[in-house]
Amino acid sequence: MRTSCQKLCYGRKNFLFHDTVNGATASAIVYTLAETAKVNGLNIRLYLETVMTKMLDYKNESESILEDLMPWSEMMQDTCSLNKH
Repeated sequence: MRTSCQKLCYGRKNFLFHDTVNGATASAIVYTLAETAKVNGLNIRLYLETVMTKMLDYKNESESILEDLMPWSEMMQDTCSLNKH
């Protein structure tokens, strides 16, 4: 817990550069995705890359793709696990 709080405090200086609410929201989403991936034992870079690539066309996909993109899903565990890379 302490390490997570320290990272947030270090990032706080960077958050001062958000000049819009949308920018701050986007940063919060990416930060949350990265931390959730880490907790689930995933390679953060690979996870974010996979999610961003698959989300480009998610509106044309079935709703099940969103469930597949969750860090605890079997697909993500198989694709992005730290134990495999």
